[in-house]
Amino acid sequence: IYGLDILAKDIEDERHNTTRFLVMTADRTPPAPAFTQRCITSFCFRVKNLPAALYKAMGGFATNSVNMTKLESYMEGGAFTATFFYAEVDGRPEDRGLALALEELAFFTDRIEILGVFPADPFRDRV
Repeated sequence: IYGLDILAKDIEDERHNTTRFLVMTADRTPPAPAFTQRCITSFCFRVKNLPAALYKAMGGFATNSVNMTKLESYMEGGAFTATFFYAEVDGRPEDRGLALALEELAFFTDRIEILGVFPADPFRDRV
């Protein structure tokens, strides 16, 4: 696979698990995805060090009916001053609801990075 040696097969916990590979670029304006089906947007953000910062940051997704499918937290440098998050949501950044949610998120965070947009696996519709 991708020119790599397979060290072990079928090691997943669930048969539907998948591994994703990212193509990263320094270009701040990546090309628009060439697919038309349902998609997922992945992004990272860091909340400000304020009470209820994450709660407030998530509000825009709820009020704009944007489904968040993944949220992972990471402490930066072992400090407890701010938390960095990786998230995935249904839709594209240019979709009205997601654009409004990201705008509200920006108000409660001090950093947001859109990592990319990729097609949603049809399995998501069966779960």
